[in-house]
Amino acid sequence: SCSLLVMFASKFCCGSVVFLQSRRPSFCPINEKPDKESGEEAGQTAVVFSLKNEVGCLVKALRLFQEKRVNLNHIESRISKRVSNEVEIFADCSCSKKEFNELLQHLRDHVNIISFNTPAHVWSAEADDVPWFPMKISELDQCSHRVLMYGSELDADHPGFKDNVYRQRRKYFVEVAMNYKFGQPIPRIEYTPEEVRTWGVVFRELTKLYPTHACREYLKNLPLLTKHCGYREDNIPQLEDVSLFLRERSGFTVRPVAGYLSPRDFLAGLAYRVFNCTQYVRHSTDPLYTPEPDTCHELLGHVPLLADPKFAQFSQEIGLASLGASDEDVQKLATCYFFTIEFGLCKQDGQLRAYGAGLLSSIGELRHALSDQACVKMFDPRTTCSQECLITTFQEVYFVSESFEERDTSHAPHLCSVTHLLTHTCPVVPHTPAHTHLYCAPTHTCSHTPVLCSHTHLLTHTCPVLRHTHTPAHTHLSCAPTHT
Repeated sequence: SCSLLVMFASKFCCGSVVFLQSRRPSFCPINEKPDKESGEEAGQTAVVFSLKNEVGCLVKALRLFQEKRVNLNHIESRISKRVSNEVEIFADCSCSKKEFNELLQHLRDHVNIISFNTPAHVWSAEADDVPWFPMKISELDQCSHRVLMYGSELDADHPGFKDNVYRQRRKYFVEVAMNYKFGQPIPRIEYTPEEVRTWGVVFRELTKLYPTHACREYLKNLPLLTKHCGYREDNIPQLEDVSLFLRERSGFTVRPVAGYLSPRDFLAGLAYRVFNCTQYVRHSTDPLYTPEPDTCHELLGHVPLLADPKFAQFSQEIGLASLGASDEDVQKLATCYFFTIEFGLCKQDGQLRAYGAGLLSSIGELRHALSDQACVKMFDPRTTCSQECLITTFQEVYFVSESFEERDTSHAPHLCSVTHLLTHTCPVVPHTPAHTHLYCAPTHTCSHTPVLCSHTHLLTHTCPVLRHTHTPAHTHLSCAPTHT
């Protein structure tokens, strides 16, 4: 979902991220509003798209050019820097605007379009040292539509593999997610009685454990979700209601996704306070187990804590740190994400409590993690980021913070040293070419003034130490108190 796969599945639930090599369009940003049709005059333009490295795939794509009467002037191919089994195609072509727009519409059904109206020199002039990342929140459409596992296709060991009705239902959820665009209201789902019953089993059993196993922040927000979003045993909440609630509470929103994303794509959403949520329900034959993240995991595991401002801030910081980071650093960040936001523990009033979504949506592992049989260690990013993430069994070790707040503050400098959260070219932090600036060291100061960008909900600026060839402005958020 591929260099190490982590399905975050442990008996009953799993997280939403898997390890993958860098997704790297690295061409100029996609033009989201192609020129309106203004006649039939021919012009020269270009499109960059990716497809599977299989016999016949390119032929099928090029056949669309012929059918739409688009003349190819020049074509190049190369191995994708995002997905190991894909090829990226640069096609320079001549056609009218109407023909080109029709071509794009049909291409989207067969390939992944990376950019269009692309200058020819971009292919060779790109900088290879900074992986592509979304520069505005609407570009998350590209990230969220790159589903790597499941979606409408199920593995042979999936509980619903032989259930044709369930498979057709999953295809419906894929269509909803893939057709969703930033800014649209999230489509409301009419869940079937069987799906509601499955949700009800999970909801009923987990709510019995929460008073003695969940952290106080979770317990504070769950009643609010019951009141404002319809969290009940006999009702599956709608993502649109949840998104509006989260926006008011912490600035986060959710958007539908069809299945697994790469860590880079998933974490990029967190940088913009956007959480990718599945809408489908696990198979009814085994309501206490799912090999993939379903809506029970998202709504019961993640959402209550995303409503907490400090937890939301911590989640966004991990996302910001991933923007433009190397594959190695993204992998470390994803592992830290796994053992905190998915399987993290904290101490409250001298007792262990769970705040990880993987635990809070898993009856068996929630009990196990807080029992004497579980191995619990203090959270230290230096060791946590190298811990193996287990797929089909309980985790071998769980990491605990002394308090819920400690995760947000005292570990920030350590995270920097492990995952290059300090990723800008200033004398204090001489890392890779700058793309994000986060959690500066306590003694580091600079004189630039961040300006709020209302469109992306990030603080963007053009600090002299952050000027680079690929973009004039970069994300800047949540610096240490001494950083001004």
